[in-house]
Amino acid sequence: MGSADEERLLLETGLVQAESSGLYTGDGSVDFKGKPVLKQNTGNWKACPFILGNECCERLAYYGIATNLVTYLTKKLHEGNVSAARNVTTWQGTCYLTPLIGAIIADAYFGRYWTIATFSTIYFIGMCTLTLSASVPALKPVECVGSICPSATPAQYAVFFFGLYLIALGTGGIKPCVSSFGADQFDDTDPKERMKKGSFFNWFYFSINIGALISSSLLVWIQDNAGWGLGFGIPALFMGLAIASFFSGTPLYRFQKPGGSPITRVCQVLVASFHKWNLKVPKDSSLLYETGDKHSAIEGSRKLEHSDEFKCLDKAAVLSDAEIRSGDFSNPWRLCTVTQVEELKILIRMFPIWATGILFSAVYAQMSTMFVEQGMMMDTSIGSFTIPPASLSTFDVISVIFWVPIYDRIIVPIARKFTGKERGFSELQRMGIGLFISILCMSAAAIVEIRRLQLAKELGLVDEAVAVPLSIFWQIPQYFLLGAAEVCTFIGQIEFFYDQSPDAMRSFCSAFSLLTTSLGNYLSSFILTLVTYFTTKGGQTGWIPDNLNEGHLDYFFWLLAGLSFLNMLVYTVCATKYKQKKSS
Repeated sequence: MGSADEERLLLETGLVQAESSGLYTGDGSVDFKGKPVLKQNTGNWKACPFILGNECCERLAYYGIATNLVTYLTKKLHEGNVSAARNVTTWQGTCYLTPLIGAIIADAYFGRYWTIATFSTIYFIGMCTLTLSASVPALKPVECVGSICPSATPAQYAVFFFGLYLIALGTGGIKPCVSSFGADQFDDTDPKERMKKGSFFNWFYFSINIGALISSSLLVWIQDNAGWGLGFGIPALFMGLAIASFFSGTPLYRFQKPGGSPITRVCQVLVASFHKWNLKVPKDSSLLYETGDKHSAIEGSRKLEHSDEFKCLDKAAVLSDAEIRSGDFSNPWRLCTVTQVEELKILIRMFPIWATGILFSAVYAQMSTMFVEQGMMMDTSIGSFTIPPASLSTFDVISVIFWVPIYDRIIVPIARKFTGKERGFSELQRMGIGLFISILCMSAAAIVEIRRLQLAKELGLVDEAVAVPLSIFWQIPQYFLLGAAEVCTFIGQIEFFYDQSPDAMRSFCSAFSLLTTSLGNYLSSFILTLVTYFTTKGGQTGWIPDNLNEGHLDYFFWLLAGLSFLNMLVYTVCATKYKQKKSS
């Protein structure tokens, strides 16, 4: 027995020495079998191609549906412009709401790897269902005969939307976990790997847009010209490839252990602090309860240093006389560690930054709704070739693909010399730049619409629901500006919510970040509903009628530009006051 203890002690001593020498990761990551991992054999860039390949294929599948969905709803399911736009934004909003489900499952039970694997399967089933709904004659809506367009049957609607919302559920387990799982491949305690992590987020978003580029160009053309069955079938095939790519890298991955439900830990802090509302918080923060071990009591998490904000929550970590006498510190609903309290404080500090991202997402939602409907009323022909209006989003993708390498390889090194920051600009500075560019984007869209309406009036086309002879390529600046805004704001958000989140809440905080996109889509639908309601009072045509030549879509774009400006001002105040996370 003694020799076994000595052997175990030698093994543990050797492991500590290896970790301190830099051979093993220092962030608590393990291999597939749950053992500590050697840096040279796992993670880093060698594991990333499989994750980036997975994301590229999965996003190709997603955008293969989302990019041209408004066209399918109007042309095949025969919905009106407002109804179709509302359905698209509601579905996209749901796609960014379900990540909360996936994140909680990942952080509390399955871990990121198995959550991605499980929900990818659900996603694939949804893609196949959608393909069947557009291929099987009994499930396809009847084509229009002249100007008569029969409505889809309830069964056809049911199958189509069942497949669509299975995709929304599937993406809920993938989106909050893939970027975090990729970032987990870089040791947060190693300065060299930490710098590479910033670059990973740029190339992660780059891979998203490679998939989106194929979708918004080739797949949109196939859907409009070769049929929707094939147009939905190809994305389903690529979703299968995404799953295969992900599993292929398993031996090289680094894994973070799930730390338990983040929601439960937040509730424990609230309950414990309320229960001890009458206790006084000591001035010396070292008297607050924390484990004496090197690692936090939360699985897979480092300790967090105490901060002086929100002192009322510190009551949850105050030791009562009864607890000191009994020596029983085991009830987490009565006593929480400093790290657990700091987790909640971090979420509270993040909230204002998070909230200002909602309006940006509402602006972004216009790319798949109002930009497309605006394009439908413009000249889409080049000689004998007709450009699908939705394929103009290709220029948004091209903009992202153009700006990501320039930002990563040129702007960051130059900015680093002036700011001294590892990544050139802080995440908050980067997001603020994106918010400013989004104002320019909406202004550009409004200017194009003003010119389009002027032409409609000059040519006597106001009362006719026909395209105006203004080239659709005039939309390119608004798409290009939106892409530049994405590179700053969305990638900045991914970095911010990963870096600033507690170790055991990274999936949850990624989902929290994605929730801005969901609420942005819902906000877009809400603004659209309000605008329609108020501008059609008294029998008026309104800003956004089915015949856009009669409306004032430019007013809608100016409204979003004005709201974006006010939002940027609020963001600037919140970002200036934000305090960074400090890990022990």
